[in-house]
Amino acid sequence: MTGVRVLVCDDEQLLREALVRLVGASDDLTVVGAVGDGAAAVEAATAHEPDVVLMDIRLPGMDGIEATRRIVARGGPSRVLILTTYDLDSYVYAGLQAGPAGSC
Repeated sequence: MTGVRVLVCDDEQLLREALVRLVGASDDLTVVGAVGDGAAAVEAATAHEPDVVLMDIRLPGMDGIEATRRIVARGGPSRVLILTTYDLDSYVYAGLQAGPAGSC
């Protein structure tokens, strides 16, 4: 495998599958996992050491903010990009405080 290794985390199955197809269509990107909750994202990030984690902010159980904190705290190579359609300042501020490499 070459290029950027990506882990996709979104609780909406259709969106998760669409992101996997979109990322997988690029020659420079490789999907190493796709999960639907924050706890699974932390486990997959530990197991696969992706370069990038595409993280939904609202997830069942452990949300994307806490999952981001845990992935960043590990100090591994993974950089988290938080994805959200929510326009609430509280999500944006909490998400940025969790230490992602970016958000959109």
